Amino acid sequence: MRAQVEAALNQVRPSLLADGGNIELVDVKDGRVEVRLLGACHGCPMSQMTLKMAVERAVKAAVPGVTEVVSVAEDPKPQTGSCCG
Repeated sequence: MRAQVEAALNQVRPSLLADGGNIELVDVKDGRVEVRLLGACHGCPMSQMTLKMAVERAVKAAVPGVTEVVSVAEDPKPQTGSCCG
């Protein structure tokens, strides 16, 4: 399942990178996917909406059995720059 989740994240990663952010897969356990938002995504006011409306939607569509995608301890050194277009 981990490889499938990573493949799904790779589908949304280009749009995150375009806004100066990124995403890292931390863990997959019992249908729960834990990710870390990086770069401009860390601390962005829109990050939770991006996580639920883009990332979670893409992962759930691609990987049967995923029940939720959550953000865990973020990158301790957020980068400056614009996010969310």
